[in-house]
Amino acid sequence: MPHAIKLYVRYVDAINRRIGRVVMYMIFAMMGILLYSSITKTFFLPSLWTLETAQFFMVGYFILGGAYSLQLGAHVRMDLLYGSWRDSTKAWVDLFTVLFLIFYLCILLYGGYSSTEYAIQYGERSYSSWRPYMAPIKIIMCIGIFLMLLQAIAEFFKDIAKLRGSEL
Repeated sequence: MPHAIKLYVRYVDAINRRIGRVVMYMIFAMMGILLYSSITKTFFLPSLWTLETAQFFMVGYFILGGAYSLQLGAHVRMDLLYGSWRDSTKAWVDLFTVLFLIFYLCILLYGGYSSTEYAIQYGERSYSSWRPYMAPIKIIMCIGIFLMLLQAIAEFFKDIAKLRGSEL
C-alpha cells in the first residue's frame, strides 16, 4: 500500500481511538444527570433541563463513539454465516458492504450539514418547555458522522490490504 494511505489509516485510527476513549466516559455524566433528575423529582421541584440534557449526552456518546466502535469491529454483525467464512471471504464481503456504509454516511452528512446550517441560521430551538438551542447537538452529530466516514474509508483500505495479503 502507498505510504500516504498507511499514514491516513494510522492517523484516522489514532484520532478515533482517542476520541472514543474520552467519549466512553460520557456515560457517567449522563448517569449523574439522571441521578440528579430522580433526586430532584423525588424530594424537590423537578428540573426542566435534566431529561433533555441526558438525551443530548446520549446522542453525543452514541455518535462520537461510532467510529471507535467501527474500528474495534464492535458493531452488530450477522455471525451465522460470517463467523464460518475464511478471512479472504470476510475481507471481500467487508469491502463490498463498507461501500454502502460510505454512501450512506455521505448522504447522512449532507443532510446533517443542511440541518445544522438551518439551526444556526434561524436559531432553531427544541419544542420542549426548556427550549435549548439545537445547533450544538447538530454540530456534534455532524462531527461524529464525519469521523465515522473517515473511519469507514480507513476500513476500506484495511480490507484492500487484507486481500493483498498485508496488514495496515
